[in-house]
Amino acid sequence: MIRDLYNVRLGPAEGGSTPLAEEEERRARAVLFSDLGNVIAERGWVRFPAYSPDERRRLVEVARHLSDHWGQRVFIEAEDQCAMKLYLAGHGAQPENPLLP
Repeated sequence: MIRDLYNVRLGPAEGGSTPLAEEEERRARAVLFSDLGNVIAERGWVRFPAYSPDERRRLVEVARHLSDHWGQRVFIEAEDQCAMKLYLAGHGAQPENPLLP
């Protein structure tokens, strides 16, 4: 017997990520805004994992929204392939040798 399949989509390739629906994306950014914002407000910086380009873009947007909300820039940089650092001025990466320019 042959059955017709309706609304069937191919899943992501192995190791790929499934994009979030619009509502899921909004909720994810709201949680990151709140949680990461609280940590940054407390100690000036936070490190957060970001394994995919979508996760990195999400963190960049959160940093932009925090900057707009606080009225001061929240910097963001990739620490390695798996982590991003969000920080306020004065809490970023320090040079290895502070005597060198």
